[in-house]
Amino acid sequence: MGKEETVALLTTKSEEENENNNNNGVAPLKNAFFIQLKKVGSMAAPMVAVTVSQYLLQVVSLMMVGHIGVLVSFSGVAIASSFAEVTGFSVLLGMAGALETLCGQNYGAEEYRKLGNYTCCAIVTLTLVCLPISLMWIFMDKILLLCGQDPEISRAAREYCICLIPALYGYAVLQSLIRYFQTQSMIFPMVFSSISVLFLHIPICWGLVFKLGLGHVGAAFAIAISYWLNAIGLGFYMKYSSACQKTKIVFSSNALSSIKEFLHFAIPSGLMFCFEWWSFELLTLLAGLLPNPQLETSVLSVCLNMTTLHYFIPYAVGASASTRVSNEIGAGNPKAAQGTVRVVVIIGMAEAVIVSTFFYCCRHILGYAYSNDKEVVDYVAEMVPLLCVSVSADSIIGALSGIARGGGFQKMGACVNLGAYYLVGAPIAFLLGFVLQLRAKGLWIGVLIGSILQIIILSVVIALTNWEKEVGLS
Repeated sequence: MGKEETVALLTTKSEEENENNNNNGVAPLKNAFFIQLKKVGSMAAPMVAVTVSQYLLQVVSLMMVGHIGVLVSFSGVAIASSFAEVTGFSVLLGMAGALETLCGQNYGAEEYRKLGNYTCCAIVTLTLVCLPISLMWIFMDKILLLCGQDPEISRAAREYCICLIPALYGYAVLQSLIRYFQTQSMIFPMVFSSISVLFLHIPICWGLVFKLGLGHVGAAFAIAISYWLNAIGLGFYMKYSSACQKTKIVFSSNALSSIKEFLHFAIPSGLMFCFEWWSFELLTLLAGLLPNPQLETSVLSVCLNMTTLHYFIPYAVGASASTRVSNEIGAGNPKAAQGTVRVVVIIGMAEAVIVSTFFYCCRHILGYAYSNDKEVVDYVAEMVPLLCVSVSADSIIGALSGIARGGGFQKMGACVNLGAYYLVGAPIAFLLGFVLQLRAKGLWIGVLIGSILQIIILSVVIALTNWEKEVGLS
């Protein structure tokens, strides 16, 4: 994608002024809506491919380990993957969201040199964050044993996580580069690189797991190789493409001087993302304390897996919203930023209706995708109405969170998520699940109430935002 294509996605100040003058100060709302819809949609759809491709790397590795036929290895990898997501990958993914504000707004303001500085700063900072996470992974078997896990499973999980440490550093570089390209609306290199690496990952993982006989350790090495291949591919594109000439990443002392500013957004951005993610992981842990924990945990795991797969769509819409809003704020176009907000929220609501309708119509067969146990399938069918509300909430949350990141509201978002999920949602989940004995339904309702509260607060904050003030025009 050439530079002239990415610049065309911005509404310049002169274009906005001419549009208003030609319409006596009243923008043609219908045309403006479809223009913003086209811009958001043209970015959101490819971003789904990018996020899904990256997620499937771990899914493929888990599937390969499952076909080894050693239950201890499979169980260890399943636990290790969840542990790695919660303690490592989610932290890096959330903190990298700071670039959506910093790079997005500076790109809109045509401060192109700063994009390279901030991205370099992000790579260095996230790499340093990986150090304590790596140390935790080395001793994760001790943590799992304290939580009552089987010693053999804990040992297998530790081996997997130790071999996954190189993947953590590759992921830190990769997420920084993805935000670098995303904020410039340069989608093609990300899509091409992610899909190509996914196709390469399958034979690489098969070769390491089966051909070389490395087992679950080979699956971890395969993920590390694939993340680094993706990062290196994007790095080469940045270095040699004329589209990145003005924003090229250069390692220098100027970049390192921005670490404090980066952390100002990265820490609340990471907390904002992790507070929401961790609340759903907490459901599975609490389900293990319920009567008949095998059934309750299995059903919640199925529901969580479906919501995780679905979340890639609203996450991609949110990434597009973040880019559009930050670009327009940086360019000094408050009406275009406000127009993007309307479009993204409508897209989120439409997607919520479509997906929830599909889930409800297929409620009696969804469970068979994960289990042949009739009790599990029937329990999943009972959970589907709540699941429909949950995916609808996720659709809107994805859009609102993207707007918050684009506008630089991460600190407010982190506070909202902390209050909604842990001060309100978690206590209600415990009350409904254990005291009122609604079991898995009660736990899910509690977290769902947290999601709804998050939507209400973020909606009010965004609705009351003075966009002219955000762009410095008032």
